[in-house]
Amino acid sequence: MQTPAERHSHILRTLRQRGYVTVIDLCEELNVSEATVRRDLRSLEARDLLHRTHGGANPQSHPLYDRPLSEKAKRHAEKKRSIGRRAAELIDANDSIILGSGTTVLEVSRHIPHLAQLTVVSACVHATLELVDRPGIQIIQLGGIVRATSTSVIGASAVGMVEKISCRKLFIGVDGLDVLHGLSTSSPHEADLNQCMIAAAQEVIVVTDSSKFGVRGFSKICDTSQIDKIVTDAQAPRETVSMLEENGIDVLLD
Repeated sequence: MQTPAERHSHILRTLRQRGYVTVIDLCEELNVSEATVRRDLRSLEARDLLHRTHGGANPQSHPLYDRPLSEKAKRHAEKKRSIGRRAAELIDANDSIILGSGTTVLEVSRHIPHLAQLTVVSACVHATLELVDRPGIQIIQLGGIVRATSTSVIGASAVGMVEKISCRKLFIGVDGLDVLHGLSTSSPHEADLNQCMIAAAQEVIVVTDSSKFGVRGFSKICDTSQIDKIVTDAQAPRETVSMLEENGIDVLLD
């Protein structure tokens, strides 16, 4: 019989390796009851070591634990590509759009048609590099401090630029999407910039894979009432999708 400390070590080690854990898997691996696993997850969440979700747990987002962009891009890569492709289909001719930060937003930029005529305001340096050679796209790269973990900009310079513009659509990535808590990210500075982007856009489109559902990141961006569409994958929890749709949010499952 393992001690609580040994079970906790196993849970955290598994969480680092897989990026998530489920109650069912942990019951089998630890040979304990669901009640024991759920009690362990509650204890670890109380210590800010993870965030419980329906049926399992995700890592707790925190600036100190922010992963490099190259590592983030490998997680759910195919889902992100598919989401990016679907989201890019929402862009109309002569649109003005804002691209926030994150690997899924980067996939949106990669799937914008090559002959598109657009104005793009970009917070993501990698997205700018994807589009800079397109003759029909005018790019406005936001200035500021570049975050190494996302190659996106943050700070007063970027906020000041966004406060002076108005765009048709915003494509925003998140570290967490919870119906009650709203959208969240690991960086308070990024949350501030995202809030300005939301105010500057006529339509807010969240692009995220289903692993972010039920997660509450370190810094809240906004309530879900401030978003218009979510583009995600078919593994998104049905109950959550239904709640979002009941609140008037268009959820596109790819």
